[in-house]
Amino acid sequence: MLKSFVVTFLFLSLYSFGQSPAFVYGDLLPDAPELAARGSYSIGVQTVSWVNPGQIDVLRSKRGVDTFYNRKIVAEVWYPAALRPNQKEEIQYDELMGTSNDPKRPLIPFKFAGRACRDADPSLEGGKFPLIIVSHGYVGSRYLMTYLTENLASKGYVVVALDHTESTFRDAGGFPSTLLNRSKDVIFALNEITKIAKSGKNIFSQIVDTDNVGLVGYSMGGYGVLNVAGAAYAEPAINVFKSLTGGSTAIAERTLSNPEYLKTVDQRIKAVVAFAPWGMERGVWDDASLKNLKVPTFFVSGSHDDISGYEKGVKAIYDKAINAERYLLTYLNARHNVAPNPPPPESLQKGLPFDEYYRYAEPSWDENRLNNINQHFVTAFLGIHLKNQDFKKYLEGQVNSNDKTWPGFKARASTGMELHHGVVEK
Repeated sequence: MLKSFVVTFLFLSLYSFGQSPAFVYGDLLPDAPELAARGSYSIGVQTVSWVNPGQIDVLRSKRGVDTFYNRKIVAEVWYPAALRPNQKEEIQYDELMGTSNDPKRPLIPFKFAGRACRDADPSLEGGKFPLIIVSHGYVGSRYLMTYLTENLASKGYVVVALDHTESTFRDAGGFPSTLLNRSKDVIFALNEITKIAKSGKNIFSQIVDTDNVGLVGYSMGGYGVLNVAGAAYAEPAINVFKSLTGGSTAIAERTLSNPEYLKTVDQRIKAVVAFAPWGMERGVWDDASLKNLKVPTFFVSGSHDDISGYEKGVKAIYDKAINAERYLLTYLNARHNVAPNPPPPESLQKGLPFDEYYRYAEPSWDENRLNNINQHFVTAFLGIHLKNQDFKKYLEGQVNSNDKTWPGFKARASTGMELHHGVVEK
């Protein structure tokens, strides 16, 4: 934990003197693995918003009778940029602590620094870049994993992180909205980006390759992206949903019992990264539903995940997804928070609810170290499947990192992890 407090001290010290921070989320620690480093592209960032009309308003439907609303989706887009001489990769992201539906946790605004340039021109030198769609946890926001979104953009990806309506710090609503809308929001965003790209009206048309898509999800985001990629929800999910909504069966359209479900699995999706995906311990998936996951998938979990579960949770999903080439990176002794940015310095203030810090903090690992390792492995995995890069060696080696230094890690630095590899069963 020492490194976390050192970094926090740097944040507090530099902000107090009005200077730009020397260290931001995603910067490299001395023991960062090889592929954690940023790529060669400067980074631009823009905010976009869409409206998905006529969606089921599950939080306001009564006695199983669905009502409808126009569902707004806000997204942040990071992309390779061509900076002008007077532009710098310096940005302040506006974020919130607290939860809007919890009176004991009032919303507290704060800012944190990033390395991107707001509204920069896109780079037109690299052709079109693969698209990555990122889905946050419940509750969370599009800024929850900027260490990774910025990093991927610097390596030649267009990265679109969604704010899931009724699932953010700002507008958190009942859990049924998250259960129903996670996968639907991702599908809508992919289709909307594709439509805009074909129109030729903005940066999407200039730089994004919507035929070459990766999905990244954390916790409830992992629950959603797996479903988008083919892991249909199992029948018990319908009963869970009905019990939470007073009888609605709206989630049935995302289950294996719906003959139309498999038609929604988009062949443009070439790879999935699922951090601590929620649901297996609640009966969301079973053997039959997971057999439909055929997209290469990289799972990340803590061995003591107390939200999504490990042996009967994330690892069980990995074990049963027998028709997908897949990996499982396990952080030994870690719990659930293996994906987000480190805790903001503001979360250390006296008098705040403990959960403002534990929204981000991982008790057994330094979050900046987790971020660097995630950057390394996600770069390798997505590079293989979306860019045909020769990164296979970084995913090969001993299962237990304590046995031998893993490829790409500095000597003595690859401890406390396991990396499992599952191949398609024939």
